[in-house]
Amino acid sequence: MLSHTPTALIHAKQLRQQQTDAEKLLWSKVRNRQLESLKFRRQVPIGSYIVDFYCHEYGLVVELDGSQHIQQAEYDQIRTDFLHAQGLMVLRFWNHQVLQNTDGVLCEILRATKIED
Repeated sequence: MLSHTPTALIHAKQLRQQQTDAEKLLWSKVRNRQLESLKFRRQVPIGSYIVDFYCHEYGLVVELDGSQHIQQAEYDQIRTDFLHAQGLMVLRFWNHQVLQNTDGVLCEILRATKIED
């Protein structure tokens, strides 16, 4: 199991209560093993970071980015580098991609796990 800081755990619990529309939509599609029986968790603390969605079986992190991420590209890269150093694969999608092309996003997630038909 990946370690996390106590502060990250508290923050993750708060974020679960404040999901964006894109997070709500994607969660509705991947929760309870709905996507090819993959087990996803949401708002998972890893180190001092909190990832939006995590599939332990494949070491897959799915991050959804809103407009604030345009200004924090350097921070996001540091975060991604940390997650890669933990042996994790990171997929990033813009919120509007999830909202406007949900099926396409789900196909990309499946492709990353090599489960796609």
